[in-house]
Amino acid sequence: MAFAIKHGLFRLNITDYHAILGVSLDDNPKNIRLKYLRIAQQLHPDTCKGDQVRKELANSILSKLVNPAYEQLSRKNCFAEHQLVLTQIGKRLAEKSDRMTVASKQAKDLLESAHKLEIVYNEHLKKLVTNQYQDLEKVTDKIAVISELNLVYLMIKQGRGINRAEDNPVKAPAKQEQPSPTQQRTSNKASSVQPPKPPEVPKAAAENKPVEENTPQVRVSSFIRRAKEYIEKESYSQAIAELRDGLKIDPNNSTCHGLMGKIYLLQNQITMAKVHIGKAHKANPKDPIVIEVRKELNKLTKTKTEEKKGKNGKANAAKSETKGLFSGLFGAKKK
Repeated sequence: MAFAIKHGLFRLNITDYHAILGVSLDDNPKNIRLKYLRIAQQLHPDTCKGDQVRKELANSILSKLVNPAYEQLSRKNCFAEHQLVLTQIGKRLAEKSDRMTVASKQAKDLLESAHKLEIVYNEHLKKLVTNQYQDLEKVTDKIAVISELNLVYLMIKQGRGINRAEDNPVKAPAKQEQPSPTQQRTSNKASSVQPPKPPEVPKAAAENKPVEENTPQVRVSSFIRRAKEYIEKESYSQAIAELRDGLKIDPNNSTCHGLMGKIYLLQNQITMAKVHIGKAHKANPKDPIVIEVRKELNKLTKTKTEEKKGKNGKANAAKSETKGLFSGLFGAKKK
């Protein structure tokens, strides 16, 4: 199912991730994450209330709107890039503010309340995001209204910056007065005194200064951290997506493969689990996560083998018993 939204920032071909999650354009990553978790719990098929049709619609909204929006805002580089795009859009809109037209009453009210922008913006936003995902049939309509509110907020906010720059042009430096001969001599004497040199840093201390290395392991660590969070919440598909992104950076990362193996074990996909656990062990057999998942795999494999042997033993015993019964009935020779 495709979700077409044609108002607000969407009409400028900008996906308004903040509007989808119902968060302020000024919200911090922590608040965005908390809001996402609440929405995800509300829309997840296991916790969504209603009939099968409603659950399917909720799952579609979660997978096609909510999850991609959070994915963009949860990654530091994507978040920073999106904020930069919004700033540029706001400046462009501010230059054409006299031609701005909006449809919703909330956006119109905000246009007329530039003098108390933040207060009115947050008041309208709070009302709009309350029960945003209650009526699933009207979700896109609510997102459109929120996005239009965001558009006006950006335009006025960035317009303030442009107007401030115009009202406060850079002033030319004031003309300096020529010092008198007496002042000149005093100045020359003062300048002849050399300031004390700063103490030199010992060479050993300079060499031992920690340097942050941007190695593949460092870059992958954020993907691993998020994957662990998803595993704790049993959001396995999202955890796998994070780990796959991590493996694109470091294909032989033992922790990534180990966690992939763990997820597949939890989902009882033994074959896939064996593949990733094998790769993890080959990359680093001493990795604590690798050691842990190998134990889990061996334990599960042993249990399944014993169950299979038990079933085969019972089947053979039953076959033998049946054979004995029929041989007793029909196998005896006539005297």
